Amino acid sequence: MKNSKKAEEIATKRVQMLSPLLAEGLDAGQIRALKAEICAQTGISERTLRRYLAQYRTQGFEGLKPGHQRQRQDGTIPVELLDQAILLRREVPTRSVTQIIQILEWEGKVALGHLKRSTLQGKLTEAGYSSRHLRMYASAGVATRRFQRHHRNELWQSDIKYGPYLPIGPNGTKKQVYLVVMLDDATRFVLHAAFYPTMDQVIVEDCFRQAIQKYGVPDAVFFDNGSQFRSKWMTRTCSKLGIRLLFAKPYSPESKGKVEKFNRTVDSFLSEIALDKPKTLEQLNERFDAWLSECYQNKPHAAFEGKISPETAFRSDRKALRFVEAQTLTNAFLHAETRKVDKSGCISFMNQKYEVGLTFIGCQVDVI
Repeated sequence: MKNSKKAEEIATKRVQMLSPLLAEGLDAGQIRALKAEICAQTGISERTLRRYLAQYRTQGFEGLKPGHQRQRQDGTIPVELLDQAILLRREVPTRSVTQIIQILEWEGKVALGHLKRSTLQGKLTEAGYSSRHLRMYASAGVATRRFQRHHRNELWQSDIKYGPYLPIGPNGTKKQVYLVVMLDDATRFVLHAAFYPTMDQVIVEDCFRQAIQKYGVPDAVFFDNGSQFRSKWMTRTCSKLGIRLLFAKPYSPESKGKVEKFNRTVDSFLSEIALDKPKTLEQLNERFDAWLSECYQNKPHAAFEGKISPETAFRSDRKALRFVEAQTLTNAFLHAETRKVDKSGCISFMNQKYEVGLTFIGCQVDVI
């Protein structure tokens, strides 16, 4: 168990280390600068960095675990060879697959006639280095560097907003509730939003998971630096699902302008609900769901031409949604922590006390 947990922790750190290199629209100069910066910060060689990058692109999170047996692609292309082919394509984007194979043969990287053009073409496309991909990146120009995504699920933003007071405390005392929002950057569509009774990491987890279950896994997420978002759990979950985890710079609320603007729109709902005065959290969320559908999701948005709504923009987007198996999602959302068993044979986990057994007194145990 400990070896497995350690391997996951190492793979998580490696994913986050590679995260800057996984952004779309980077030119060759930016990539070289990022690689140099990562190597200087971590002390690893550029060759090792290239190997990690190739393993992640071909095998995902599992490929970055230490001791993982790197498999040959379809039994024909080793990871190192694909890495070399990608480097040759990035060095001169106009190189054809045939030319790349010829160079690899001249340099002795592969035996003459061993590497098939169709096989390498398919692997380059899977890794995002087909000639079509490179033309798309080149034509995007400066616009790709702006904080604006072109397709759904390329980036999600999230935030927590203070809500009204409800009589949900002990003996009917009033207690403040909190709204958590997951919003799609490109379409302004709200993937999931709900009011919760506490302000902690758990409410972010619930909102995040429900959004993924309904609309698939995003390429990246963008959060502020609150403890509810910047947690060990969030890093692990995003790494296991292949999501780039980005955080706003301190004291720069404008970087989350889209979700901040939505929160200001919610103020009109809060004004109306102050007159209605719901008695329970369930009643509040029922009214909020109705308001969200009628007054935001299906209402023309000023950000789009043709007066289309966020829901229309999201559902008409051509980018395919990426869903994962239920077991994969469950595993990604598990908590993994180490606890020491106290003198009574118990441990504390997520503000709860659990009995482990007297035989474990003084031992370190992994809790998942």
